[in-house]
Amino acid sequence: MTQNDLRNLRMALVFPGQGSQSPGMGKELAESFSVARQVFEEADDALGFAISRLCFDGPAEDLQLTENTQPAILTVSVAAFRALQEAGVAAPAFVAGHSLGEYSALVASGALSLSDAVRTVRARGRYMQESVPVGTGAMAAVLGAELSDIERICAEAQQDQVCSIANFNAPGQTVIAGNAEAVDRAIGLLSGVAKVKRLPVSAPFHCMLMEPAQDRLASDLAKVSFNEPAMPLVTNVDARATTAPDELRDALVRQVSAPVRWVDSIQLLVEQGVDTFIEAGPGKVLSGLIRRISRDVKMLNVEDAASLEIAVDRN
Repeated sequence: MTQNDLRNLRMALVFPGQGSQSPGMGKELAESFSVARQVFEEADDALGFAISRLCFDGPAEDLQLTENTQPAILTVSVAAFRALQEAGVAAPAFVAGHSLGEYSALVASGALSLSDAVRTVRARGRYMQESVPVGTGAMAAVLGAELSDIERICAEAQQDQVCSIANFNAPGQTVIAGNAEAVDRAIGLLSGVAKVKRLPVSAPFHCMLMEPAQDRLASDLAKVSFNEPAMPLVTNVDARATTAPDELRDALVRQVSAPVRWVDSIQLLVEQGVDTFIEAGPGKVLSGLIRRISRDVKMLNVEDAASLEIAVDRN
C-alpha cells in the first residue's frame, strides 16, 4: 500500500452492496488508471469470462442477475480502492461493507484475494437465487416506521411463513424480507404507519429463506484462505470490529441469512473516532445512509477519476 507505514486513524473505507450496479460502472476507472484496469483483468481471468465487459457495456438485464451483479460490484469496488490506494491516501483505520460489500472490504484489507473473492461471490449469488424460486420471495423498503412496529407487524404477517427485518440501513429506513405472501401482508399492515415499497429483487436476501444458500456457501468458504487483515473490519452480522481470520470467515457465512446491521456498524465506527468515510465503488448509496446515521461525519466517494481527485484533495 502506498504510504503503508501511515494510517488515517480517523477514516474508514466502506464498500457498497447489491443495488448499486449500473451499466458503464468502472469503465472510466479502467481507462484512467492502470492499477484499476489490472483489477478487471484479474477478475476476468478468475471467473473465466469478461465481467469487465458486463460492467462497462451491460446489458442491464444481464448485470441485474444476482450471480453477475455480485462479482461485478466487487470488481468495480476493488478497482476504485486500488486507484485510491495508488493516489497515496493513507490506509484507513477500519474497513466495512454492506452485505456483498464485506467481501470488497476483505480484499481491500488483504484478508482475501481478489480471485477468491470474485469466484466466491459469483457462487454466493447463484446459491441465493437457487434457494428460493423466482417470485416466491420478496423484499420491501419501509420508510418512517419505528423498529418496534416493524418487528411486531412482521411477526403478525408471518402466519407460518417468513417475514423479518433484513437490513437496518439507517434511522427510519429498514428493509424486510421473506415469503412473498407474508411480505405483502406486512406491506398492507405497515401502510398505515409508514411508506412501504416492494423492491425489484430476485430473491429475499438476509432472512431464514437463505439458509440453504448459507450452507452451500459455508462449504466453499471453508476451502478459501483467509489472512489477518491489515486493519480491523466491522462485520455486518455482529457490528463488531475484528482481525481474526476465522471470525471473518464465520461472519460471511452467518450474514447470508442474518440482517445487515449497518446502523450499529456505523455507530461503532463513529464511537471509535472515525469522522471521515470514503465509499469506494459504484454509486453513493452508502453515503446517503451514513449521513442519516451521523450528521457530524464527512462523506466522500470514489467511483471515477473526478470523484477520486476530490476524495484525495479533501481527505
